[in-house]
Amino acid sequence: MNRSLPDTPIDRLARFVSALDYDTLPSGVVAKAKIHISDTLGAALAGARSTEFYISVQAMRPAGRVRLWGTGLAGSGRDAALVNGIAAHAFELDDAGGCDHSGAVILPALFSALHEAGRPIDGKRMIAAVVAGYDVGRRILEATGGYDAHNGLGWHSTGTCGTLAAAAAAANLLGLDVTATRDAITLATSFSSGLWAFIHDGSQAKKLHAGRAAEGGLLAALLAANGFAGPSRVFDEVWGGFFNAYNKSACHPELLAESLGEVWKINRAVLKPYASCRGAHSAVDALQDLLAETGREAGDIARIDLRMSAMLKDMCGAKVGGAMAPTQMSLPYALAARCVFGTAGLEAYTEECRNHPDVHALMEKMAIAVDDAMGAMDEPIVTLTFGDGTQTDRMVPRATGSAERPMQPAAVEAKFRKLAGMSLTLDGGDTLLQALGNLEQIEDCTEIEALMAGHADSTPTFR
Repeated sequence: MNRSLPDTPIDRLARFVSALDYDTLPSGVVAKAKIHISDTLGAALAGARSTEFYISVQAMRPAGRVRLWGTGLAGSGRDAALVNGIAAHAFELDDAGGCDHSGAVILPALFSALHEAGRPIDGKRMIAAVVAGYDVGRRILEATGGYDAHNGLGWHSTGTCGTLAAAAAAANLLGLDVTATRDAITLATSFSSGLWAFIHDGSQAKKLHAGRAAEGGLLAALLAANGFAGPSRVFDEVWGGFFNAYNKSACHPELLAESLGEVWKINRAVLKPYASCRGAHSAVDALQDLLAETGREAGDIARIDLRMSAMLKDMCGAKVGGAMAPTQMSLPYALAARCVFGTAGLEAYTEECRNHPDVHALMEKMAIAVDDAMGAMDEPIVTLTFGDGTQTDRMVPRATGSAERPMQPAAVEAKFRKLAGMSLTLDGGDTLLQALGNLEQIEDCTEIEALMAGHADSTPTFR
């Protein structure tokens, strides 16, 4: 039944999502969306070689018609959304700056939703749905107080806000009306979850959050499509409301609908060149800048001092090199890897590299200080002391992959080819990249899914 909607921020957001189509998108937004689609799929094709992906497949024994990317396997729509989402986030190479990791929750939900639409979905509709998902995921996070306020309470926004992003994207792709679209978004709050408790040990739980968000968002959209009503007051100032539950002290519901169609939230999403938490990326950039400007080699460094906010220290400050998951959250490891191996890319995170004695020795030469005057989201200050006593320091305000410091097209393409090549043949990766570059010309996006069949059905590459 089609129920009339009032004019609250969530109602305006639902109207926007329901009406959004390709023809309303600025050309720059389309181009940005295509970059993030291919970047996410590349990350996921590599992630099909991860331990987390392998364990998930073994545990779930999925069967169905939806492709598990990078493999010859398939599962039900919900199982595929979960497993593909885990793969997309497994190696910390998926994008950030959205809900936070928007691509890893949106794309798995959308490719599963293709099989629920009852008609071919073309590339233009896929692009519009992706943009809708990025918009909703970021708006939910901003309305809930922003990244530092929400995540600072222990919630992992990829899981909590990403579920709503996936629901909105799937609702748009399925062509739901405005009432069902709002139901999809509000129902998604019932699947919204994810805690930062994984940060304290070697837990792989963080990787689950993207997959569960994709699965939950898809389910919310399918329920709404069939008439399941969502909680209409979940974004009101009420007991049990989303904002009250997730950050009562600093919420701004009006941000759900501020500047809709004028400010496109996908434009603030960033790519990740390094295989670590985004919190480590600016430090790696600072290190590389300082070495390039001084003409020094990494071997000349005698000591590294790091000054950072308390939040960043808690998130990324551990000197860890062992199990894959916690090592990828370690800023000191990313810096040490760049010094020892010349890269902080995925190749620096093999088991051999993570346990390399030179890396651990260099981490011991790092001193970390919390600066209480720094804002929670401030980037760290990196100070290098060389063997001759010379010191130099740098803070990079926006890391590589951001609008202020973009990855060049050749680097973006090289990243895709390297990651996709972990599960596809060279020719297969080239064919997929070409198809994604011409996505708006694709008449049926299951053609893209077919191109992601690969050979990653065996033992994982990274343990």
